[in-house]
Amino acid sequence: QVQLVESGGGLVQAGGSLRLSCAASGRTFSSYAMGWYRQAPGTQRELVAHISRTGTPNYADSVKGRFAISSDIVKNTVYLQMASLKPEDTAVYYCAASRQPLVTLGVDFWGQGTQVTVSS
Repeated sequence: QVQLVESGGGLVQAGGSLRLSCAASGRTFSSYAMGWYRQAPGTQRELVAHISRTGTPNYADSVKGRFAISSDIVKNTVYLQMASLKPEDTAVYYCAASRQPLVTLGVDFWGQGTQVTVSS
């Protein structure tokens, strides 16, 4: 079992930055592929960024060049650094973990979500 706890969400003006954190407990962090998803009201949950078990990052086209995903194995934490935020980035952001090499192959654990609101 893995427990995921997100933090770092909040209200920010367009053009601003935020860093989300996802602290993982349970089995060793390096055993899982990790990712960040988001869901705005009335929309489906979408993948924002993910990092494979070998540490390779990937991003949705909508956030490339603005967001960066990273992990700290010692702290068992994955981060999502978000810059140049836009109102359309407003959503609940969820941390995800997968026993597969990539979260895109199936998510096994979800965090509770953290709200990010970008004002124009």
